[in-house]
Amino acid sequence: MASVAWAVLKVLLLLPTQTWSPVGAGNPPDCDAPLASALPRSSFSSSSELSSSHGPGFSRLNRRDGAGGWTPLVSNKYQWLQIDLGERMEVTAVATQGGYGSSDWVTSYLLMFSDGGRNWKQYRREESIWGFPGNTNADSVVHYRLQPPFEARFLRFLPLAWNPRGRIGMRIEVYGCAYKSEVVYFDGQSALLYRLDKKPLKPIRDVISLKFKAMQSNGILLHREGQHGNHITLELIKGKLVFFLNSGNAKLPSTIAPVTLTLGSLLDDQHWHSVLIELLDTQVNFTVDKHTHHFQAKGDSSYLDLNFEISFGGIPTPGRSRAFRRKSFHGCLENLYYNGVDVTELAKKHKPQILMMGNVSFSCPQPQTVPVTFLSSRSYLALPGNSGEDKVSVTFQFRTWNRAGHLLFGELRRGSGSFVLFLKDGKLKLSLFQPGQSPRNVTAGAGLNDGQWHSVSFSAKWSHMNVVVDDDTAVQPLVAVLIDSGDTYYFGADAAWTVVQHGGPDAVTLRGAPSGHPRSAVSFAYAAGAGQLRSAVNLAERCEQRLALRCGTARRPDSRDGTPLSWWVGRTNETHTSWGGSLPDAQKCTCGLEGNCIDSQYYCNCDAGRNEWTSDTIVLSQKEHLPVTQIVMTDAGRPHSEAAYTLGPLLCRGDQSFWNSASFNTETSYLHFPAFHGELTADVCFFFKTTVSSGVFMENLGITDFIRIELRAPTEVTFSFDVGNGPCEVTVQSPTPFNDNQWHHVRAERNVKGASLQVDQLPQKMQPAPADGHVRLQLNSQLFIGGTATRQRGFLGCIRSLQLNGVALDLEERATVTPGVEPGCAGHCSTYGHLCRNGGRCREKRRGVTCDCAFSAYDGPFCSNEISAYFATGSSMTYHFQEHYTLSENSSSLVSSLHRDVTLTREMITLSFRTTRTPSLLLYVSSFYEEYLSVILANNGSLQIRYKLDRHQNPDAFTFDFKNMADGQLHQVKINREEAVVMVEVNQSTKKQVILSSGTEFNAVKSLILGKVLEAAGADPDTRRAATSGFTGCLSAVRFGRAAPLKAALRPSGPSRVTVRGHVAPMARCAAGAASGSPARELAPRLAGGAGRSGPADEGEPLVNADRRDSAVIGGVIAVVIFILLCITAIAIRIYQQRKLRKENESKVSKKEEC
Repeated sequence: MASVAWAVLKVLLLLPTQTWSPVGAGNPPDCDAPLASALPRSSFSSSSELSSSHGPGFSRLNRRDGAGGWTPLVSNKYQWLQIDLGERMEVTAVATQGGYGSSDWVTSYLLMFSDGGRNWKQYRREESIWGFPGNTNADSVVHYRLQPPFEARFLRFLPLAWNPRGRIGMRIEVYGCAYKSEVVYFDGQSALLYRLDKKPLKPIRDVISLKFKAMQSNGILLHREGQHGNHITLELIKGKLVFFLNSGNAKLPSTIAPVTLTLGSLLDDQHWHSVLIELLDTQVNFTVDKHTHHFQAKGDSSYLDLNFEISFGGIPTPGRSRAFRRKSFHGCLENLYYNGVDVTELAKKHKPQILMMGNVSFSCPQPQTVPVTFLSSRSYLALPGNSGEDKVSVTFQFRTWNRAGHLLFGELRRGSGSFVLFLKDGKLKLSLFQPGQSPRNVTAGAGLNDGQWHSVSFSAKWSHMNVVVDDDTAVQPLVAVLIDSGDTYYFGADAAWTVVQHGGPDAVTLRGAPSGHPRSAVSFAYAAGAGQLRSAVNLAERCEQRLALRCGTARRPDSRDGTPLSWWVGRTNETHTSWGGSLPDAQKCTCGLEGNCIDSQYYCNCDAGRNEWTSDTIVLSQKEHLPVTQIVMTDAGRPHSEAAYTLGPLLCRGDQSFWNSASFNTETSYLHFPAFHGELTADVCFFFKTTVSSGVFMENLGITDFIRIELRAPTEVTFSFDVGNGPCEVTVQSPTPFNDNQWHHVRAERNVKGASLQVDQLPQKMQPAPADGHVRLQLNSQLFIGGTATRQRGFLGCIRSLQLNGVALDLEERATVTPGVEPGCAGHCSTYGHLCRNGGRCREKRRGVTCDCAFSAYDGPFCSNEISAYFATGSSMTYHFQEHYTLSENSSSLVSSLHRDVTLTREMITLSFRTTRTPSLLLYVSSFYEEYLSVILANNGSLQIRYKLDRHQNPDAFTFDFKNMADGQLHQVKINREEAVVMVEVNQSTKKQVILSSGTEFNAVKSLILGKVLEAAGADPDTRRAATSGFTGCLSAVRFGRAAPLKAALRPSGPSRVTVRGHVAPMARCAAGAASGSPARELAPRLAGGAGRSGPADEGEPLVNADRRDSAVIGGVIAVVIFILLCITAIAIRIYQQRKLRKENESKVSKKEEC
């Protein structure tokens, strides 16, 4: 009876404990307070807004201000509304409402959440991938309670569907409460040991609960063991959570003694995951993110018969449990409880029960890496390279299930070569192409398509190339040559560079043969068909193929009759004797085109016929002839000559059809092309934009058959055709007009099974074909684009990137000779201008847009690349707004006339920083009138701003006690002054407004200083103290009005206005921190081609003028040395002459005495 009672008790104790919560770990039961209603407007953001009165700040529930809610500029599935709650909160419910008094509401939506606003996770309701139910009218409120709730700082609402007779319109509320979070961070080389109370009575059961966020896919979360080999271990292995149990009973069979429980996958996604472990004798409950595994272990040993200590984050004690000595955990644990005891709280209070080993901290850093997903083989990412560096160095991580695919492509500068990094059969392969050299290939890793993260590090410099994949290193020696890194790296790259391999030999070796006989005639076949090759080449902006040739003792006499000794055949079977992009029949290699052949008499190195191995690299770039299908080489009769060549793959990049466009200016204008051959399959896609209500995009007629795509009404696009069964129509209707002068994408398809039409992201419309009808589309007239054969209902607007069955039509070429039609389209910035970030300005190009970053503190293709620098102790950087003039007491009128244009009534200031030093001077702006602005961190780490806009008054001093900002984390500060009103924003969330009393004008602005200030005359004591201390740490994105001092120093584009003192080094990103173990590269000696200098804190030079001074100093030193040498020589000659004369005189005297 007792055993039965004990069994029942064990079952009761191991019932699911989803509602169990240790004391202090949870939140109040009434966790349903509104969280969004009290937030300022700045806490709301969105993808776009229809107007300023439809902005995200008007999206609070039941509010009627503005237009009564948020509405985006375009209603499609790419819009979002975001809330910043200011800190992590527990969110228990959401509510939505439509736009007040309108027909705009959302019928379904997705909900995303994030801790840092960068790495997002979708909330899935009851494991459903579908969205939340929305509204059916504009004013009713729809509540949805979240089961389970979640913790986050940022929320995003993504509309999926909306009222078809209106637009997207939303007002929202979020409900919840404050969230208590005790966090401990492990850096992968640390651990925390908890020693339990040695009570005589052990607990009936053990309960361990925690949340974890992993930065890496492997690591031990907890470990506990006993005296006889019994132990429990919770470990993250390849993104899966594994719970190991070992009873230590040697009598059990080896096949059942160790027990492993595995739950979850891809848990290294940098999101929080919850874990609950319950142990009662040999019974186990193991729960990960609501998924519970109940288990009854075999044997009679208790898993609770363990030592009185448990370790978290790793196994810190040497010599214990060598079988489980694995990689330590890198990430964060939150609300860590053992049998109701808050372990983190004990650690924070340094209780004796806790032993911390390594770098254990109590804040969870936000991940500094953001994963990027490539949705198709045409997706790619263009990132700036280390342009001008004498090496190539790239490090990244990837995971995929594909056995093959391109990872990275880059070109080296000055035509010094290129490299391709790709997967083939699950292995990483690297090909490096260099002028005059055969392609260098390196292979590393295996089985890399396992869906796990793999680290890749690739470097090439001077004489070697190195590739590291995880722990597999491959090194390839190179011929010593300067490697000059290019401007752009392409990741994903199938759309950036398409590589077509040939099936020919990797290398072809040639030896001497009788005169005039062919030495080699090798054909090259490609996996793609002729049509595919033609399409790939025609669509690409550029194609090339490299031929690497090496030859030894291959003296080749000149051909007196000019007969070529080698040639190649292109894809249309034409023969070419030109090499390396030279003119036809020029017979020049790349060295001949560049004028650097080893023998200037020849245009190819191999023609020099030296008795040594020489090489040529030939880049074939006339894409209309590519790819190479055959190479033929003959010999003029040199029996001991020898050569070898390697033909690389066909490389094509870009899509020239994407921006190929035409503008139709009259209703009677059109472009005509040959009849469209789409008998059984027709696939048409293009972009259009217009302001008119109707017009025909395309029409092609037959005797009775036809095909037509048109804008029938402002909100309707129709695809119609007839294949002999009578006219058939497919129409897409939009809730918003298509004639909004924005680009819209159309794709129409027709085959023997039916037809379909899709416009933008609107639902696709389909029409099945009749079962026994005709299937062939027979057309015999010209194809009309932008009009019809009757010249009625013509289209007014722009058509771009038109493709028929995958073949792009050259609209621009035809438009140049057609009246009423112009090549190209204007107004791309209206659609794509939002891509330019951080103050960058969109500029129209003939084909596309470009971002002008001249007045931005960022650079890169989209003005989104952070410009950062590390400031060592005592260093400084000074940006000069204007030349310095010596002022006297009576020169105020002169000063006013000289500096009238630098008087400011408003300015925008932005900067980001990370430091641990206080006090610190973040920024100091001085004036010729002893006016100044200082931004400092006080001794307690608080932010302080001081404006002195009248030298006869005391400065306005403001302290912002947001938090201790000298905590080593990245912080952003934005200051916006409008006369006397100053608005300060910190970390894109907290805002505060202050009013100045010292004045409204900042007169005669002189300079902006970052770091240590040597002269801060007239400044207040706190500013002087911070100026003396300077700044030690990382600064980025510094901007004062249009001045960007870091950019002016690190990316000089004109006369230098910057002076650098001390050690200032560029960094990739402040958020990433400095690389451990490697000193930062000094800035001053490398800037502006060697301009600038580093030295003591009391020295400094403008970066451009420093080069002149250095040259002058060097020249002066050389002149002094030469002068000294000449003097020494003259003295030596004089001494020699005197000694010689003395000897001659002595000789004469002796002779006289003898006589």
